[in-house]
Amino acid sequence: MTSHIRTAALLLTILILCCALPLAGQQKPQWAPGQVGLNAGIFPPPGVSYANITLNYNSGTFNGPDGKAVPVTGTYNVWAVENVFYYVPNAKILGGNLGFMIVFPTPATGSLAGDVQSPVTGVPNLAFTAGGSGLADIFIQPFSLGWHLKRVDFQVSDGIMAPTGRYTPGATNNVGLGYFGNHVMTGTTAYLTKNKATSANLFTDWEVHGSRQGANGTSKTPGQAFTTEWGLGQMLPLKKDFSQLMQVGLVGYDQWQVSNNGGTVPLGTTTVAATSLPHYAVHAVGGELTYILPKKNLAFNFKVEKEYKSSSHFLGTTIVFGGAWTLKIPKK
Repeated sequence: MTSHIRTAALLLTILILCCALPLAGQQKPQWAPGQVGLNAGIFPPPGVSYANITLNYNSGTFNGPDGKAVPVTGTYNVWAVENVFYYVPNAKILGGNLGFMIVFPTPATGSLAGDVQSPVTGVPNLAFTAGGSGLADIFIQPFSLGWHLKRVDFQVSDGIMAPTGRYTPGATNNVGLGYFGNHVMTGTTAYLTKNKATSANLFTDWEVHGSRQGANGTSKTPGQAFTTEWGLGQMLPLKKDFSQLMQVGLVGYDQWQVSNNGGTVPLGTTTVAATSLPHYAVHAVGGELTYILPKKNLAFNFKVEKEYKSSSHFLGTTIVFGGAWTLKIPKK
């Protein structure tokens, strides 16, 4: 069963770490948590891989700095369809496989910015930037390395978010983020059983942001953010010849702002220092289910994660589903 588990796990990587779409805004960092859970450390096999992933984040609640809900109007609802292309050549560096990835185009309905309108008087409106639709920003991963060890798979990568999507300061129909971001990411998968059917997984992302133009001549540099995503998974054969497999697991994520914002932000007719904004945090737990056809290099994935705690952040639900296919490079 070990060889079938390895093949299935390689396929599943296309559905997770390679496909993660960064989102951003006033109350959200660039990385959209919930897309990495199981098989976080497994690197794709040499070849060309394609994945189509649909993500939905929906929230009708916003928690203040004390973690308690504040009065709001509207709902924050985002849909994004990711097209992911990944290439792994038959080459190694420092004993690890080298890989490259790009996420584009990404049609999106609803703003990916995640801003909450906070006028001097009145209540915040979660739907303030919910009128946008179009193509989101481009995400490029120019460098990644993956190692396959006896009981552990590990990978490290660097990703760049480029603000190519539509963004106008203060607009209600933005789709792009309006600023650059750099992401240093790691993924680890530890196998708890000899046949590698049971695994523990951990993903991390440290992101640093550039400056973004705001309304009324302001300019803000969002604070750095740190994300962890974890998962405990079990692979199950649906047929005796292992031609069909099912992976089930418990997954979750935790995300924090870890440094102060820079620059200034508008407040009514005046401006204030962005350092006065509170740091955000959010935590979620849920389940993941994946159907795998190892011989066809094909997999389909579905995941739901419910946020149970947050501060200065939305409190909602993340749903991710899609499929992936790999055209392998034949071994010499």
